[in-house]
Amino acid sequence: MASEPVDVRYDDDKKGPSSSDDFPREVDESASSIPVLDPNAEKRLLLKLDTYFVPIIMLVYLTCFLDRSSIGNVKVAGMPQDIGASPKQFSTAVSIFYATYVVFEPPWSILMKWVTPRILLTGLCTVWSLTTIFSGFIHNVAGLYAVRLILGACEAGLFPALNLYLTMVYKRHEQGIRVSYLFVCTAISGAFGGLLAFCILKMDGVAGYAGWRWVYIIEGIFSFIVAPIIWFGLPNDPSNAYFLSEEEKAMMKVREAQRAQYMGSEEFSWEEIRISLKDPKLYLSAAIQFCQDILLYGFSTFLPSIIVSMGYTSIQAQYLSIPVFLFGGICFIAFAYISDRTCIRGPMVFLANIPGIIGYILILCPTSNPVKFFGTFLCAVAVYNGPGLNLTWLNVNVAPHYRRATAIGVQQGLANTAGIVAGQIYRTAPFVLGNGFSVGALGASQLLIIAKWFYIRHRNSQKEKIANGEMEDTRKVQTGDRAVDFKYHL
Repeated sequence: MASEPVDVRYDDDKKGPSSSDDFPREVDESASSIPVLDPNAEKRLLLKLDTYFVPIIMLVYLTCFLDRSSIGNVKVAGMPQDIGASPKQFSTAVSIFYATYVVFEPPWSILMKWVTPRILLTGLCTVWSLTTIFSGFIHNVAGLYAVRLILGACEAGLFPALNLYLTMVYKRHEQGIRVSYLFVCTAISGAFGGLLAFCILKMDGVAGYAGWRWVYIIEGIFSFIVAPIIWFGLPNDPSNAYFLSEEEKAMMKVREAQRAQYMGSEEFSWEEIRISLKDPKLYLSAAIQFCQDILLYGFSTFLPSIIVSMGYTSIQAQYLSIPVFLFGGICFIAFAYISDRTCIRGPMVFLANIPGIIGYILILCPTSNPVKFFGTFLCAVAVYNGPGLNLTWLNVNVAPHYRRATAIGVQQGLANTAGIVAGQIYRTAPFVLGNGFSVGALGASQLLIIAKWFYIRHRNSQKEKIANGEMEDTRKVQTGDRAVDFKYHL
């Protein structure tokens, strides 16, 4: 495995950036024989992995979120009036998406390896693309409900599957910035969606179709084109990717060995699922994610409407939302980079929420429209950092694979019920209920973050005492993330 071109060295003490974070010394009696990759060679490998995988992963998630959130763009373009939807029925259409979304997330995440990433992601992308195209031909509320339910069932598998795919490629301390790329796509989709809608709406009347219908048709066609890119671009086994040389494939095998405890067995295990379902970290994380998703789904879907409520026109709202979304995405990349470098997770979520609280207060208070618009930029900091960093916090602290797959699926399933809430609280301008509920959710999230941080610190302290012989080890589960040498990221 460690041929000379691979540029590895052996380190009996296992100290170094390639192994100390992910491979506890007690995992294997032969751990001392595991190579430690040369840092410069590993950096070049990471750059190559990012170059090939990240654009595809970002592209597919961008199209997914674009198709999902475009309902906010078509709302201000007259879609509800054209199909005879009342404000209450339209809010129901926004919320009903999450009825199937939350139900299908856990099974999709658990089945990802069995179905294989390539088949699962390509199949789901194909179906939701066609559903988006058909959305451009609906003529009543029942049709809108139907396409939203199908869209939710298909898109439910995407984020958990992509998130798990990242854990198959990257180490724990490399994941924050990569997960940030996914959430940045939600920001890009908001910005690009606004720009795209602004341009496509000018097609109003072409071939006898309203502009909002063309928004769905064109966005759906764009998503459909992405499906074959997924099939050919994301191999089921990243360590044997088509673009890797033999030396680089050997390096990937070394990285797999270094991440052995974090990844765990490839065999499906009901016991791992049961362990995960009893883990307090899962439910604390889900509660935090629920609060943060109130912002994510409310803000990303209704920002154009919020801007219109400030006195701007619907066309102005489409392009004014662009810098807000982009600013949120840039801030997320910065926070995620710092989080990965320091391996600090919870405090970064807490810190990012502070501008969001200030932003919502500015929007709610009797301030001028420019001040309210400035408040949306502050909100954007919390909107993307909160869900993304919190999910990374769960990712890096749950192992092995099926325990983590269960945790991600259940956390996302529980948290995404926030989408149902978001659709109900943002009904009528000036959206005092929606914005007030959002700032309240941020406050609750801050308290939950503190609680989870103290809980994880307590578990780390217990492990340290057990390792030092200061405490008797009476734990029933001592594998994966429960191993004494597995240090949780705070």
